[in-house]
Formats: sequence, structure tokens, C-alpha cells
Amino acid sequence: MKSISSLWLLLVLFFGMVACKNETKDPVVTETESESSIVAINDSVLSNAVIYEANIRQYSPEGTFDAFTADIPKLKDLGVQIIWLMPIHPISMEKRKAQGDVMVADIEDPEERKKYLGSYYAVADYQAVNPEYGTKEDFDELIATAHDNDMYVILDWVPNHTGWDHPWISEHPDYYTQNEQGEIIDPLNNEGESWGWTDVADLNYDNTEMQDAMIGEMRYWIKEHNIDGFRCDVAHGVPQAFWEKAIPQLREEKAIFMLAEAEIPEIMTGDLFEMSYAWEGHHLLNEIAKGTATVEAFDDYMEARTKKWEDNDILMNFVTNHDENSWNGTVNERMGDAQDALLALTYTMPGMPLIYSGQEYDMDKRLRFFEKDTIPKTKGRVWPLLEMLGHLKANHPALSGGKTPASYERLTTSEDQKILAFRRKEGNREVIYIANLHTTPSSFTVNATGNYTQVTTEEPMALSPETTHDFAPWQYVILSN
Repeated sequence: MKSISSLWLLLVLFFGMVACKNETKDPVVTETESESSIVAINDSVLSNAVIYEANIRQYSPEGTFDAFTADIPKLKDLGVQIIWLMPIHPISMEKRKAQGDVMVADIEDPEERKKYLGSYYAVADYQAVNPEYGTKEDFDELIATAHDNDMYVILDWVPNHTGWDHPWISEHPDYYTQNEQGEIIDPLNNEGESWGWTDVADLNYDNTEMQDAMIGEMRYWIKEHNIDGFRCDVAHGVPQAFWEKAIPQLREEKAIFMLAEAEIPEIMTGDLFEMSYAWEGHHLLNEIAKGTATVEAFDDYMEARTKKWEDNDILMNFVTNHDENSWNGTVNERMGDAQDALLALTYTMPGMPLIYSGQEYDMDKRLRFFEKDTIPKTKGRVWPLLEMLGHLKANHPALSGGKTPASYERLTTSEDQKILAFRRKEGNREVIYIANLHTTPSSFTVNATGNYTQVTTEEPMALSPETTHDFAPWQYVILSN
């Protein structure tokens, strides 16, 4: 099934040997050599990767590429190997949103109007960068710095719609969905009603010329700016046939990583997307934190997940992202005292864990979506926790969650409604996660035997079916052999 091209690895090694064999006394370092400083993204990278969602606008007071680039080396401490950049393109002025259903044009005060920067997802030009973030040269420096630090960069791509002043609106109106009056419309739901995304125009995927143009726009960033793949917004809203056409063409340029904002197995078939969102799992974590779901629901979810997805399908696990933070609440709002146990769960269960800008700094505010805002930059409780979890994820074979994931075995306990315990195993290496996912203390036994080390404290912990453990609400341990 899907495998990020082993051929690319062989080519990298081959040309590396050729370069060494023909080395002159005074080698000239070229831009091409600089771009080759990182091995092509591959299955091995994905096995133990952590992905970081970078909100350039809100990452720093400046809101620029350069400000984020300066911090890229710090992300290595968190085990980050993939950086996902939220949309970097210019944002349309026409029908720009201020908040909810309010358009910027509806605001009378010109100074007040300036505050509203619009939605990242109302793209005005697929081949340009938002001047508020910097220049293409600044963007290239970001890519080069990431590669120099052994990290890959994927772009957030918006294939479903464009902003209303995108050049295609006037040059190719047939690229868009139109009503009976021939007017371009905003996206509609399955009932034919507007989603409320009135700041964007819906693209018509029945038009094959538009499809080819879209592929060309995506190819541009791979060829000209050496990016490593795409996170595709509302990927299930685009016909499957388009991805079957587009992705193989994009992979002709280089090995790339494809993340779908979707949760349907079909989009992962063949050589298409490597990873999808674990939305169902995320919502379940919110419910467990609120006390409206039990550990039994998590067990049902994991059983269904095994049946629904193929072994080499990767799901992205998360406690927050840009949508959750801005619209549904901070991690602290949604998960409260459960947040650390659930964060640790996203790292130890099968899949790839996500960090969202500000999460590493204990961010406890909802970032404004249409306005300038700034994340905190003071390390607190979460940074060392992410550092520990990232190191464990990157280095422990039992936490492999990529194309060939380590095994997952539910360990039964005497309190399975409250206590979640499971073993991940690769060969003779093990990681065990045990947590009291409940608001009350619990005394319980675990059906497991062995001597382990607690990862967080480095203290020993023995397991046997006869040993009783006392856990406070939301207490958890991660054990390694």
C-alpha cells in the first residue's frame, strides 16, 4: 500500500556516494547541495514523528516568518520532526470577515476596520505569500532552517474554495460553482444550504481545467520552494478522483507527506494521504474530561478504529488545534485537571501527536481568529512534559505509530470503567500507560506482570495481578522496560 518512496532514499545515498567520489580539493557549496541537507521524508521518519502546527500570524508579536524561523531550533527539544504551516497566502479583501456574520465592509470606523485581518482560509493567490508575514525569501529561509534542523515543512492547502478577489474569479469564472443565474456562490452543505463561509467562493471540481490548474499551484511550492507536503483543508470535500489524479503527479517532484483534514478511510487508500485527523478520538477525550464518557467508550473507540482503518494508516492525535482553540475553548477550558493525562495519552496511543502554537507555553486563552493576537512565550508546566513525551516518542520503538506501528494491547484492570491501561510493544521493548481517567480516586489491580521504570520520575514500579495501586483523580504513569 502507501509507502513514502524508498527510491528517494536510494537516490539520496547514490548521489551522496558519487559526490564523495568526485570531490575536488576546493568544493563549491551550491544551493542544490544546501537543499539536499535533509534526507527525503520516508516511512522511518513518520514512525516516531511529532507534528507542530505553526500559526505564523499569532506565533509572535511580529507575526512574521522570521520570528518563527528563529525559534525552529527550540522545537527540536520537543521532538518535532514535521512543521505544518497554517495558510501562508495573501487573504482576500473582498467580503473579508470580521467576526461571525459581520464583514469588514460593514464596520463604519476605518480604524476599527484595520483590526480585522480575515480568515487564513480565504486565499487571494495560491502562488504568493501574505506580505504581513514577510517575503518569499523569508519563507525560503524558514524552509532551509527547518531542513538544517532535520525537520520537514508542509503547507496548509485550501483546495475547496478561494477568496473573492482571487484572479480566477475574473479570469476563469467557470472554475467556480454557480447558481441558476450564473452567479458564483459560497460553499453549500449536503442540503444545498450555505455553510456560512461567505468570505470564500466554491470551486467547481467538475471542471478538469481547474483541477489541472490546482495541481500546478501545488506543484509550484514543491519545485520552487522545496516544501515537503501538504495538510489539505476539508480534504473530504474534494472528489476522491482529484486526489487520485493530483497526488501521484506531486510525488513525481519529490517524496512528500500528505495530511488530510478528514476522517474517512477511502482517502487513505493507495498512494494517497498518509495521515488523517482522529476527530472522533479527540471529541471522546473532551467527553472523558467532562465526565460524560467513560474508559469503556475509549475501549469501544479503539476496537472500532482497528476495524475501520488499515494497519499502515496514521491518525493524528491531539488535545488542541487552531479550530478547537479559537472556537471550542482552550485545553484548560475543555479538559481541566484531565489535560496532562490526556496529553500523555495522545503520545502513547497509536498515531502521531500534534502540538499547536502556544500549547507548549501553557496557553490558556482562545486566540482571536480574524484579528492579530499573540501566544505566550514563558515556559511553564507543559514544556518539560512535552519535552519528555517527545523524547520518548522519538526514541522508544514501542511507540512507533507510523506505517508499521507497534502493537497495542488493552490491559484489563479491576476498575475498567475508570482505569485505562494498555501496553505498546515492539520486540522485547514495552511502554505501558496507566491512568485514572475519572474525577474520583481509585484503588485497582492491573492484569500485568513485570518490573518497569516510571518515565516521568525514573522510579521503579512493579506490576502484578495481585498488587493494588491507589491513583488520585487523573493520575497517570508511563512505564518502560
